[in-house]
Amino acid sequence: MSFFRVLFAIIFPPLSVIDKGCGSFFIIFLLTLCGWIPGVIGALVILNNPKN
Repeated sequence: MSFFRVLFAIIFPPLSVIDKGCGSFFIIFLLTLCGWIPGVIGALVILNNPKN
């Protein structure tokens, strides 16, 4: 996980997970619509996933 991905996850969470797949993008987008904090947490969790 690079510094720029963390920065994107804080500024605009869906942008940081756009290369992880369409499903991840939409989940994070919906979480961001519910609130900025859930979107940031979800993006950081997906970015820290070692399987992808």
